[in-house]
Amino acid sequence: MILIIDFGSQYNQLIARRVREHFVYCEIEPPTISLAAIRALKPEGIILSGGPASIYAKGSPRVDRGIFGLGIPVLGICYGMQYLVDSLGGKVIGSKKREYGFAELHIKKPAGLFAGVDKKTICWMSHGDSIGELPEGFEVTASTANTPVAAAQDETRRFYGLQFHPEVVHTADGRKILANFLFKICRCKKTWSMKSFAEHAIEDIRREVGKEKVILGLSGGVDSSVAAVLLHKAVGKQLTCVFVDNGVLREGEAKRVIDMFKKHLHINLKFARAGGLFLKRLKGVTDPEKKRKIIGRTFIEVFDEEALRITGVKFLAQGTLYPDLIESRSAFGGPSVVIKSHHNVGGLPKKMKLQLLEPLKHLFKDEVRLLGKELGLADDVVWRQPFPGPGLAVRILGEVNAQRLAVLRKADTILLEEIRAANLYYKLWQTFVVLLPIKSVGIMGDQRTYENIAAIRAVTSDDAMTADWARLPHDLLARVSTRIINEVKGINRVVYDVSSKPPSTIEWE
Repeated sequence: MILIIDFGSQYNQLIARRVREHFVYCEIEPPTISLAAIRALKPEGIILSGGPASIYAKGSPRVDRGIFGLGIPVLGICYGMQYLVDSLGGKVIGSKKREYGFAELHIKKPAGLFAGVDKKTICWMSHGDSIGELPEGFEVTASTANTPVAAAQDETRRFYGLQFHPEVVHTADGRKILANFLFKICRCKKTWSMKSFAEHAIEDIRREVGKEKVILGLSGGVDSSVAAVLLHKAVGKQLTCVFVDNGVLREGEAKRVIDMFKKHLHINLKFARAGGLFLKRLKGVTDPEKKRKIIGRTFIEVFDEEALRITGVKFLAQGTLYPDLIESRSAFGGPSVVIKSHHNVGGLPKKMKLQLLEPLKHLFKDEVRLLGKELGLADDVVWRQPFPGPGLAVRILGEVNAQRLAVLRKADTILLEEIRAANLYYKLWQTFVVLLPIKSVGIMGDQRTYENIAAIRAVTSDDAMTADWARLPHDLLARVSTRIINEVKGINRVVYDVSSKPPSTIEWE
């Protein structure tokens, strides 16, 4: 197990992904984690992430310095290296020349972290501060033209620092460098797999739940579907899945979920029709964060009501994933900026009547898909494109009402029909339509129109941490545009979103 301390880097999720790609388990924790909690985790090594702060700035994030007395390896990356150096008596200074982007790395000691790495390689820099003076016992192991101390180590105490980012694909030998830390320095073993996760998760669920009853918030998406099957294998009939029709679902969604779970998977399923309540509370609301909070709170309320109808329910299960927790950073109390809250994180009331059970909360999306395959779920469930918990409410910019939902549903159905017909559905991470709160002038049948604009969003990604806009064929885009404008009353213009993440998010709200 590797512990990653989150100092606020936009890349900390990538560090975790790279570690797990080497079949080593890891967790991300905020710098506020106590030394006792770190000891309890029993990590084989600690990675200190980068971050936007300057180590000498007031209020810069810091973890308990006691980590340096645990006798385990520590790797500092960017800000993490600066914290390491500052904590052990070195000096960090503001760089005269900041360094961002590609840089040629010159390896001075081709051993340890750099075993098997060419003496000249390419790395990715992103820093404004540099190491001015190393602590006693440290030596420089790599440099660039602008950064004399690009890497350093105290081999005796097994402390290592990298000013560059080995976790990003731009660093040519980044995976090798991290592998050296994991296996040559920390002596980790390759024990992390979805098979092992499933076995341990089922044991953990049984131990935590005991003989109590569980209800699961089921949407029919990959996350909740995998969570449902995992829980069903763990506690069987103690689980009841509740599917909430929140009024902001796609066309035919309710029937598909009921057929899948009741008829094919034979899991206890209750259907709660609450669309009217959700839409009533969303009336007049245009702020995206308020939408998410309202949907989250209402969702829990509906579950509370369902729980009262099922005697003895103690646990509420959700398909929360690791990115949900990371992006809703307030859940950790860490230094990262909150990008957006997630309905299954940010919408939880302080006094929830049920205990929360989140069996997937330490998994990334691609890991959840692998877990689904391990549990025997069909490909059309496992490889289904993600759909946000707040549903179409965050794909309608502005107020959400029944009329606008009907327009979006029809347009979205057309898009997905054409994407499937072109055999692109499983090649894309997400494909959807966004209804914009602006209108434009058009002409139909020699008459002037003044109607809504729809935006098409299609992205490719591995884990939703980053995403690139999909280069869809022009003839496909033409067919989709023509069909939407001709078949959906209320839309007279279609545009295509060519933004990547970052700087944009995948969803518009």
